[in-house]
Amino acid sequence: MSSSRIRALLGAPDIEQAKREAVLYLNANFPSYDHLQGLDAKFCESEVSEAELASNLASSSSTVDALIVKAKSSAHSYVEISQNLSLLRHSLSDELVDLTDGLSSSMSSEPGSSTLLEDIETLHRNLDDLQGVKGYAQVIQRALELRRAIFTLPVQALSTSAPITTSSVTQFQSLQVFVSNAADACSSVEDGAGKQELHLVEFLRRVLERTWVDIKKSISTPLLDAAEQLKWPMTVDYANASTDQRTAFERAFLRLLQLQKVSEIISSPSGSRSEKDGIYPLEILVQPVALRFKYHFEGTRKTNRPDKPEWYFTHILNVAHDQRTFLEHVVQLLLNSADRQTINAWREFTRLLLPILTNKLRRTVPSLLPHPSLLAHTIYQALQFDAALREEGFELDGTLGDTLPKRDGAAAEAWPGVCDIILGKKEWFDAWMDGEKQFADDQYHDIINAPDAWQIADDEPDDVVVGHDLKTTNSARRLKALIEQITDRYSPLPSFLHRTRFLLSMQIPLLEQYSSRLTSSLDAYETLSSALVRAVPGALGVSLGMKEDHSSSVNIEHGRFTSGVEGVQRLCKALLSARFIETAMKVWGEDLFFLELWTEIKQRPALRAFAQANSVLHPSTNQGDDESHDTIFETLISRYEEVSRRSEDVIVQQVCAEIELSLKPHLSTTTSPNPGSSPRTDDDFTLSQTLLAPIALLSTHLNYMRATLPPPILTSLYRRVASRLAEHLLQRQILYRGSIIAAEGRAIRAEHVLWVETCRATLLQAFGGNRSRVEAPWSRLTEAGILVDVDGEVREKITNATFGGIDEDEWEDVIIQVVGSSELTREEVGRILRRRE
Repeated sequence: MSSSRIRALLGAPDIEQAKREAVLYLNANFPSYDHLQGLDAKFCESEVSEAELASNLASSSSTVDALIVKAKSSAHSYVEISQNLSLLRHSLSDELVDLTDGLSSSMSSEPGSSTLLEDIETLHRNLDDLQGVKGYAQVIQRALELRRAIFTLPVQALSTSAPITTSSVTQFQSLQVFVSNAADACSSVEDGAGKQELHLVEFLRRVLERTWVDIKKSISTPLLDAAEQLKWPMTVDYANASTDQRTAFERAFLRLLQLQKVSEIISSPSGSRSEKDGIYPLEILVQPVALRFKYHFEGTRKTNRPDKPEWYFTHILNVAHDQRTFLEHVVQLLLNSADRQTINAWREFTRLLLPILTNKLRRTVPSLLPHPSLLAHTIYQALQFDAALREEGFELDGTLGDTLPKRDGAAAEAWPGVCDIILGKKEWFDAWMDGEKQFADDQYHDIINAPDAWQIADDEPDDVVVGHDLKTTNSARRLKALIEQITDRYSPLPSFLHRTRFLLSMQIPLLEQYSSRLTSSLDAYETLSSALVRAVPGALGVSLGMKEDHSSSVNIEHGRFTSGVEGVQRLCKALLSARFIETAMKVWGEDLFFLELWTEIKQRPALRAFAQANSVLHPSTNQGDDESHDTIFETLISRYEEVSRRSEDVIVQQVCAEIELSLKPHLSTTTSPNPGSSPRTDDDFTLSQTLLAPIALLSTHLNYMRATLPPPILTSLYRRVASRLAEHLLQRQILYRGSIIAAEGRAIRAEHVLWVETCRATLLQAFGGNRSRVEAPWSRLTEAGILVDVDGEVREKITNATFGGIDEDEWEDVIIQVVGSSELTREEVGRILRRRE
């Protein structure tokens, strides 16, 4: 019961509420007068009920008072209990804080001494670590005990002359089994990074390997002693050695072969063979060579020079060469007697010498990277060493090296060479490439900028083009030598990818630059621009003068350097340079080296993709036709051919334009009517003085071209020049002029003969005395000159045949019979005959 309910019950009765309830009761039970008869009975019942209620009230009041007293007493006792409990709670809270502070980590609190809990945890961890260390130590102790047991009695027994069998190495087999079991037990250990091999296993395997090496070393001592008696590693004169010396050597050699056979039976420690592993006795014989090499080339002696790698390469090559007879005639027989017929003694010994060089290179090359010239020299010597060794007949076939696992997991097919130590590492190869490219670029710029770069060379032509007697400029000859020098440096490279990189990174760009330089010189010549000075240094000259204020000035005389023989001379330089490089590239393209490289580029997808990135090789590599006859320089040859054609066109244009310009006064005098002059008679013919200048100019140009150009180019240019001049004279002197009298016709014919005689006198010897080659371009003009000079019956016969009704064949027969040739058309002959009065 709630406290509000209790208060309501203890309160005084509500009189008004009682009256209202009484009224409601009377109204409900006595609604009319007739119902008042039972009022007395109800009144009596009410009195009785009142008495009972009064009695109950008195009883209840006394009970309530007792309960109130009891409740107050209980409340006071409960307040005291709650106060005590509150104090106890605060006390427990303080104790809990103290305990918490005592157990919290010292790492997250103020610096101070570690807690007890941390001490306990640390001790537990240390205990676990000590247990692990103890286990490691016990494993290592056991392995070392087994190793120590091997070198007490068993190895001493191996040192005797008794045959070596598997039973001779039982202690080693115990060690081998122990290491194998330990490795299997540790193979399932995992850490946060997953499964990883413990260093303990690696240590045990090293102990096992070292133990076997020590066993081999203990047995190899007699072989070293016997070899020393034979003057090893000097050249061995085995035939003159004493019987005891030979017997000791052969016995020690065969015992090592027995040990190697045992190692193969019990699966000796190294699961994979390294480059230093080989036939045991040959390994031992290499050791004195390695010591001598270290003495000479790895110390502070003067023989250890980084700029002389050929010294240590030659040393190893000499050792392999000097000991070949001994190895092939003595050691090979010992190998055959031990069922090692598949092993070639000399090749196996040479293979075991190679790690001496590879280790030397690995230590030396990093210090050579800042010195490109030394690095290039070292690589070149390494390539020469590999080539020399291959010429001696060395390969991996017949050695234990042909079963060495390679990078791709396949068996060895070919010996990569010592140079693979350098070339196989991208950083080192790139450093070499950069140095070679820089050197080539510097050489190219020196060639182009040399004072005599564009002078025609006076030395004998190269054997490449000796059949054509092709002269050229110094720059073209030196560029060809530079390209061939680059080819010589990278042609020994075993990798086609490396060869392709050299071609695309060095040779192709140099040839492109030279082609662009020649093209720019022609552009400058045609535009009469001073850019020619920059395009072809030395191609334009300058004159130094003084101004009125006494300051210096530079005058570029464009007319002098683009006209006359000097102008043609500059054009011939561009032509000879382009033709010389073009011919050289044709010869290079047919060379076996470039043919093989081009075939590999087109057949190998990787090389083809690499080459297609270069615009020069891209069109050809897209063909994908192995039967195509193109060469690797096909695109560049086309570019140089275009430069040559353009040079010839400009030369023809230059020569003909100058002669035609010089002819203008003469043609104006001889073809224009002059009213003031008396007509010529048949006997007063004299050569016009105005003709001497163009004749002399033609002779000068032909003399220079004859002395400069080779016969094929000279012939082509002469035909074009002579044909154009002949056509020009035919048009201006005969076809497109007024009437021609007999004296003029005779003069015209004489002039034409003079043109031909001038060319014959200049070029007949150059053409091998062949008159027809000189006269052929002038045949139309010569025929026209004869036609304007004929008279009488001959003229009438030609006229009747030309204007008559005979057919073309009969007309040509008549013309050939009278004139000697028929180069002009019937219409042109008719026009010439009409001009003659």
